Amino acid sequence: MKLRPVLAPFVVIIGLLASRLKADPALSLHSPNGAIAVEVRLGDRIRYDVAVNETPVMEDATLSLQIDGATLGLAPKLKAAVPGSHDGVLHPVVRQKAAELRDHYNELRLEMDGGYAVVFRAYDEGVAYRWETALSAVEVKVIGEEVALNFAGNYFVWYPEEESFFSHQERLFLPRALGDLAPKNLASIPAVVDANGIKLAIAESDVVDYPGLWLRGTGGNGLAGTFPPYPLEEKLSGDRDFRVAKGAGYIAVTSGTRTYPWRLIGVAQKDGDLITNPLVYLLARPTTLTDTAWIKPGKVAWDWWNANNLAGVDFGAGVNTATYKYYIDFAAAHGLQYIVLDEGWYVLGNLLQNAPDMDVEAIINYGKQKHVGVILWVVAKTLDDQFLPAFDRFTRWGAQGIKVDFMQRDDQVMMAFYHRVCAEAAKRHLLVDFHGSLRPALLTRTWPNLISTEGVRGNEWNKWSAHITPGHTVTLPFTRMFLGPMDFTPGAMRNATRTGFAKNFDLPESQGTRCRQLAMYAIYESPLQMLCDSPTNYLREPGCLEFLSAVPTVWDETRVLDARIGEYVAVARRSGEEWYCGAMTDWNRRELTVDLSFLPGGNFKIEEWSDGVNADRRADDYKQTVRTVTNATKLTLKLAEGGGWAARIRPE
Repeated sequence: MKLRPVLAPFVVIIGLLASRLKADPALSLHSPNGAIAVEVRLGDRIRYDVAVNETPVMEDATLSLQIDGATLGLAPKLKAAVPGSHDGVLHPVVRQKAAELRDHYNELRLEMDGGYAVVFRAYDEGVAYRWETALSAVEVKVIGEEVALNFAGNYFVWYPEEESFFSHQERLFLPRALGDLAPKNLASIPAVVDANGIKLAIAESDVVDYPGLWLRGTGGNGLAGTFPPYPLEEKLSGDRDFRVAKGAGYIAVTSGTRTYPWRLIGVAQKDGDLITNPLVYLLARPTTLTDTAWIKPGKVAWDWWNANNLAGVDFGAGVNTATYKYYIDFAAAHGLQYIVLDEGWYVLGNLLQNAPDMDVEAIINYGKQKHVGVILWVVAKTLDDQFLPAFDRFTRWGAQGIKVDFMQRDDQVMMAFYHRVCAEAAKRHLLVDFHGSLRPALLTRTWPNLISTEGVRGNEWNKWSAHITPGHTVTLPFTRMFLGPMDFTPGAMRNATRTGFAKNFDLPESQGTRCRQLAMYAIYESPLQMLCDSPTNYLREPGCLEFLSAVPTVWDETRVLDARIGEYVAVARRSGEEWYCGAMTDWNRRELTVDLSFLPGGNFKIEEWSDGVNADRRADDYKQTVRTVTNATKLTLKLAEGGGWAARIRPE
């Protein structure tokens, strides 16, 4: 593909008026910095190519939208091509990556005969397009949407392969060749394509009244979008597995006049740019909430991962009032803002009936006295069945949030549920943490009270599998985290080497070193960040607890210091005048150089938590040191196998 030269500051329309009568008018769009170019061609259908620094990365990608009996995008007839640009600054209510995000793009709006338009945007961070319709019908059925992503070669892709549309979407991101992926190879998002060093993250944003985008292989150099069908019949198994028993021959029933979700390709010329890329957030629908002062990020003492295993207490630990008051005491003493009451606090299937030995109202009132909020775990289907009575009860008690689990779907009906829960929770000043799906990660700009989401193969998998390897955990920042915050639930204090790890449901441990678990708090984004282990284990580790008590969960600035997907990552994040840093490696020992030139002038105190000399043999071996540094300092990090490093830097 040979792209036309840039002839205007932001959008070039090649011979538009003269070419409207031609079969294939060519239209070009460039990112503000000129590095990314999009060429759109209109002939038998809408086609587009993408190049980065004049290197083709996508060729002959196509799109269409089938609504009722018509297919929009076939033999399109252009009425007008309207260029535009925007340069502004967003100030997120919840600062996931930064206090300010630049929203800078060039746009080309292609208005077609037939009551529809396609809008393309080019950012320095990537490319996106969306459909808009203004049809005469009040309501339409969307039969399907073509999202044909054709790349310029048989590249490798980190592909979150799935078995079916019914899924927690907690996947391994394994590198596969595009050509080896057939239509049977279904995946959730994001898929991250390596176009000879340039990374392309395939995702979406602003999903409202529509199902989520999934992907399939094509057996060639492409990926094809696919969507869960609209559910006609659903079947409940137990209290939580609510499956689609019969799907329709269409994917959505929606308004004839609307905007559709953005299809986006995040572009990263360096691997670390995937970590700071805000494209999903920039393209999301702005919030309509005006009162957001009550939304308080923070850290959480969590019960379920450690199975309430407490030692040195004078009561029987378990799902009971005394145990959760103890968690509240621990949280209050160590600067944690919340605790979670996870599975077991209510009689399953009935949110209006407490479990035996659980006085939830008394627990919440005790938390208020200690300035510790209580977040309640709920099964999605049970919440839906008892929606208003349950919310009324949570409000009356004074709960601070809900953790909603086991959705396992993102068809149109379930996507509407996510929005409905967030809206009702916002009315009642409740935080929301969705588990059981990754799709809510796309909605955190629209609903800032949606404080975190799971949909990630996180620390809990150590309880029953060996999947949470150091290689996996240094892949997640570039893949799953591209979508938005992820509730990985770090903080394991029982740590194991590669040969010493053993899965244990009630006394779980993690793979890799102690410092690796600390590093996750600076690397992984989650404004509601869990401490997964038992208070007993943290109290035995006062040095680690010192870091965990101090580290924030939201950030004014993020810098990637060094990174390579699947191998290692080093990140620095600023909160006020303090910086928190983390580094992790795969199962390979590694030496990294960290340049502190991002610091302002003056002397700074750095507290470091580094792998100990014997961390390759005892994964819990670490050393804690304090010294003075400046912005001229370069640190040499020696990371053990599966190792990590964490640091706190503050002015002296």
